[in-house]
Amino acid sequence: MSDSVSELIERLHREAEQDRPSEETPDVGIVMGSDSDLETMMTGGTRRGAYDAFVDELGFAEQTDYENPPAERFTFETYVTSAHRTPDLMTTYAETAEERGLDVIIAGAGGKSADLPNMTASIAYPLPVIGVPVQEKSVDSVIGMPTGAPLVAVDAGKSFNAALSAAQILARQHESIRDRLVAYHEDLREGVGTVSRELHDSGTPTFRNRDR
Repeated sequence: MSDSVSELIERLHREAEQDRPSEETPDVGIVMGSDSDLETMMTGGTRRGAYDAFVDELGFAEQTDYENPPAERFTFETYVTSAHRTPDLMTTYAETAEERGLDVIIAGAGGKSADLPNMTASIAYPLPVIGVPVQEKSVDSVIGMPTGAPLVAVDAGKSFNAALSAAQILARQHESIRDRLVAYHEDLREGVGTVSRELHDSGTPTFRNRDR
């Protein structure tokens, strides 16, 4: 076992033993099979990702130090836990997630053998896990869970929606998150109304050329 993997496993176990208040622990865990999945899982590249949803839209912060949480009340953490290359780390993360204070996990993986979301969901049960197929070819692997082994999943690459779904789960216990979700939805609604009015009132040619 490599030193870095051993250290991470030991760290997760130490954190699980601390019994810290829920206000000080990450609410959401984001795991991915490789750092090559980071763009899709977090920033989304040309498509907005989970980081954008949590930080820009919902006011969460990324927690990078378990013992020193940021000032924001709601937080998420990020790890790489490969199902194939570091199954021991993946298992430890899933086994300790609830004890470490997590309420929901977002797990993403790519390729035809995108097993991380499925395995994480099986091990972390009954903690809810939201799967993100990083690529189109990963969809069947991520959603192919048998009866009795639940895994909620979003469409390929849509980690932004996974973050919103995680927030919806948290909103059942935290009214402030519910308020943030409602405000985000109202902004979307208002945006559609504004575009519709501008398109109709200015006409198609003017509307299409407005930003050129």
